[in-house]
Amino acid sequence: MEEAAIETVVIGAGVVGLACARALAMAGREVIVLEAADAIGTETSSRNSEVIHAGIYYPAGSLKALTCVAGKHALYAYCDSHGVPYNNCGKLIVATEEDQAQGLQSIIEKAADNGVEDLEWLDGDQAAALEPALSCRAAALSPSTGIVDSHSLMLAYQGDAEDHGAMLAFNSPVLRGEARSDGIALQIGGDTPMTLLAKQVVNAAGLHAQTLAARIDGVPSQTIPPTFYCKGSYFTVSGKNPFARLIYPMPQDAGLGVHVTLDIGGQLRFGPDIEWVDSLDYEVDPGRADSFYAAIRAYWPGLQDGALAPGYAGIRPKIAKPGGKNLDFMVLGPEESGVEGLVQMFGIESPGLTASLALADHVRDLLAA
Repeated sequence: MEEAAIETVVIGAGVVGLACARALAMAGREVIVLEAADAIGTETSSRNSEVIHAGIYYPAGSLKALTCVAGKHALYAYCDSHGVPYNNCGKLIVATEEDQAQGLQSIIEKAADNGVEDLEWLDGDQAAALEPALSCRAAALSPSTGIVDSHSLMLAYQGDAEDHGAMLAFNSPVLRGEARSDGIALQIGGDTPMTLLAKQVVNAAGLHAQTLAARIDGVPSQTIPPTFYCKGSYFTVSGKNPFARLIYPMPQDAGLGVHVTLDIGGQLRFGPDIEWVDSLDYEVDPGRADSFYAAIRAYWPGLQDGALAPGYAGIRPKIAKPGGKNLDFMVLGPEESGVEGLVQMFGIESPGLTASLALADHVRDLLAA
């Protein structure tokens, strides 16, 4: 089998992989991106809420908090400079019961610990003045939350990377690898199988990152976390959209609850819910709408019967089991991964899109150390 040499390989052409390729190419690296699918961002990156998160919920000092807050500022500036469509619409986190108000105050304090000091406490009347269709006891207004056209963002990252010499290879699954003294050898499948010898490899394979890591000989098994798939379904709504902002309930253990989100065109949608699954299945069960109605009517009692229609589903790449606490992003540099030149990225779920530019800078710095 033919063997070729390259300086840097990024595995995975989702939003984080493309951001990493961009950062590394702009730093002067020779970069190729290997993607098993036939297009960019076909899984987690295109099956989410497209929210630009403020950096509210994450433990202070965690990688999620640091990269989300830094990434938010970088992302807004990037969208402005590259013409990527976005809407800095803001969001309301709502307490629908009196006993949730204390938790709402805790969220505001946690956000401040992360450097997000623009959250504003609103009572129910103040929240309703902003969103007349909303029913709640109190709310926190996050003015720096927004939405972005994720596909346009990925195209912009791809364009920057290619402008600086990076190459993308689609339909190029990495079958296995081997850590050798002269680099990391990757066996590539597809129409033109070959072996690619890289000095540096970034595993940004998202849902498949752990499986891929386990197929690279020389990677210590104890550095690879378990894999859990958390499916979230979204439903669209017929009729006029009554909201100008995103509406979030109080957060849940595995996610942020069934919330109101909007696309760039103003289309209203609800989700995601939480469904732990064993395989990648993106079908939306219409029957799941039954639980959506109760969750949504807690803050939007005007939702009409039969208004919800199945939209789409996404899957979060979790590294904590059902019922476990939400863990931080796991980004292992060469020292932690146990292989020279290898960066492993595990559990890159929300707020990965928001954090993509900051995560890419972090990966670039790990490989420069």
